[in-house]
Amino acid sequence: MLAIRLSRKGAKKRPFYRIIVTEKENKRDGRFIEIVGYYNPCKEPNQLHLEQERVNYWLKNGAQPTPTVSRLLKRPAPVPTPAKA
Repeated sequence: MLAIRLSRKGAKKRPFYRIIVTEKENKRDGRFIEIVGYYNPCKEPNQLHLEQERVNYWLKNGAQPTPTVSRLLKRPAPVPTPAKA
Protein backbone atom coordinates (compact mmCIF):
# COMPACT_ATOMS: atom_id res chain seq x y z
CA MET A 1 0.00 0.00 0.00
CA LEU A 2 1.25 3.48 -0.87
CA ALA A 3 1.39 6.39 1.56
CA ILE A 4 1.92 10.12 1.16
CA ARG A 5 3.92 11.24 4.17
CA LEU A 6 6.64 13.52 5.51
CA SER A 7 10.34 12.71 5.34
CA ARG A 8 12.49 14.73 7.76
CA LYS A 9 15.53 16.61 6.51
CA GLY A 10 17.49 19.55 7.89
CA ALA A 11 19.73 20.07 10.88
CA LYS A 12 19.15 19.40 14.55
CA LYS A 13 16.31 21.60 15.84
CA ARG A 14 15.85 23.06 12.31
CA PRO A 15 13.48 20.59 10.62
CA PHE A 16 12.58 20.65 6.96
CA TYR A 17 10.22 18.08 5.49
CA ARG A 18 9.77 16.57 2.05
CA ILE A 19 6.31 15.33 1.15
CA ILE A 20 6.91 11.95 -0.48
CA VAL A 21 5.07 8.98 -1.93
CA THR A 22 6.40 5.68 -0.56
CA GLU A 23 5.44 2.15 0.39
CA LYS A 24 3.82 2.17 3.82
CA GLU A 25 6.36 -0.35 5.20
CA ASN A 26 9.43 1.74 4.28
CA LYS A 27 11.31 3.73 6.92
CA ARG A 28 10.48 7.41 7.46
CA ASP A 29 13.64 8.61 5.70
CA GLY A 30 14.13 5.50 3.55
CA ARG A 31 13.30 4.69 -0.05
CA PHE A 32 10.57 6.64 -1.77
CA ILE A 33 8.88 6.69 -5.15
CA GLU A 34 8.48 10.43 -5.75
CA ILE A 35 8.84 13.81 -4.02
CA VAL A 36 5.59 15.74 -4.45
CA GLY A 37 6.35 18.80 -2.32
CA TYR A 38 8.02 20.22 0.77
CA TYR A 39 7.08 21.83 4.08
CA ASN A 40 9.28 24.19 6.09
CA PRO A 41 7.83 25.00 9.53
CA CYS A 42 10.85 27.11 10.54
CA LYS A 43 10.07 29.98 8.15
CA GLU A 44 7.55 32.65 9.08
CA PRO A 45 4.99 32.16 7.60
CA ASN A 46 5.40 28.40 7.17
CA GLN A 47 6.40 27.42 3.64
CA LEU A 48 4.35 24.77 1.90
CA HIS A 49 4.86 23.79 -1.74
CA LEU A 50 2.87 21.01 -3.41
CA GLU A 51 2.88 19.72 -6.95
CA GLN A 52 -0.90 19.46 -6.94
CA GLU A 53 -1.14 17.49 -10.20
CA ARG A 54 1.14 14.75 -8.87
CA VAL A 55 -0.61 14.67 -5.47
CA ASN A 56 -3.97 14.21 -7.21
CA TYR A 57 -2.49 11.50 -9.45
CA TRP A 58 -1.24 9.48 -6.46
CA LEU A 59 -4.48 9.97 -4.52
CA LYS A 60 -6.44 8.64 -7.52
CA ASN A 61 -4.11 5.64 -7.69
CA GLY A 62 -4.76 4.64 -4.07
CA ALA A 63 -2.07 6.41 -2.03
CA GLN A 64 -3.27 7.20 1.49
CA PRO A 65 -2.06 10.45 3.11
CA THR A 66 -1.02 10.39 6.76
CA PRO A 67 -3.07 12.55 9.16
CA THR A 68 -0.41 15.29 9.14
CA VAL A 69 -0.22 15.38 5.34
CA SER A 70 -4.04 15.40 5.18
CA ARG A 71 -4.06 18.60 7.26
CA LEU A 72 -1.43 20.16 4.98
CA LEU A 73 -3.41 19.22 1.87
CA LYS A 74 -6.50 20.99 3.25
CA ARG A 75 -4.65 24.30 3.63
CA PRO A 76 -5.68 26.99 1.16
CA ALA A 77 -3.27 27.58 -1.70
CA PRO A 78 -0.84 30.46 -1.02
CA VAL A 79 -1.63 33.70 -2.82
CA PRO A 80 1.35 34.85 -4.93
CA THR A 81 2.56 38.33 -4.08
CA PRO A 82 2.67 40.79 -6.99
CA ALA A 83 6.13 41.69 -8.29
CA LYS A 84 7.32 45.19 -7.48
CA ALA A 85 8.18 47.36 -10.47
